[in-house]
Amino acid sequence: MRHLQLITLAALALLLGTAAHAREYGTYDPKRLLTVTETPSGKKYGFDGAYLDQMLNDLAAHAKNYPPQFDTPQDRQRATQDVKVISGMLDTLVNVPNPNPDLLLRAAHLGSMGHNLEIPGAADKANALFQRLLQLEPAHPRGNYLYGTFLAGAGKPREALPYLEKALAAGIADAAFTLGMAHLSLKDQDGALKYLEDYKRRRPGDANADRFIDAIRNGRIEVRSR
Repeated sequence: MRHLQLITLAALALLLGTAAHAREYGTYDPKRLLTVTETPSGKKYGFDGAYLDQMLNDLAAHAKNYPPQFDTPQDRQRATQDVKVISGMLDTLVNVPNPNPDLLLRAAHLGSMGHNLEIPGAADKANALFQRLLQLEPAHPRGNYLYGTFLAGAGKPREALPYLEKALAAGIADAAFTLGMAHLSLKDQDGALKYLEDYKRRRPGDANADRFIDAIRNGRIEVRSR
């Protein structure tokens, strides 16, 4: 069950910012992910990684964080179905003795977005896949960042901290913002300010950081648990 750290509606509106009006989610055909090439020795089956990344990038624009943001219920329903189908396809590629780390990362990220879309079992699958990836490559920058983001969004901000810190040390600037949010949910406003100010230095054009910094300094954010 998701344990939510609730930020007041005013602060949540700051967080969502421009995401409140998400662009339309695209229309995709997951069957295109499977490719077939005729060779002298017969058919060769493959996987279209570029098309997968196109779908994942679009999904992330809407469902990387909780709550997901879609223009219409139909968009969300289509995205949810895509996640289910792609997840099943990736299962056959990652449930092998020596899985490709890049595919593990994509499958784990997909699972985390499935969790945000409230797909049953997606959280457990994402957690297992992230752990497999980080067992293979403990220092994986994006793996640590996405796993930390997943844990923070799943109501486990304290568990998220070491992964996000490792990602930040590896140069993932966005990890500083997520660290700020994780510390905020832990009611550590000094820690939140420290990381949000770090993020602002790295991403000076992101207005959300300025808004959160101002709200924290002026006591306009309240964090409570449910």
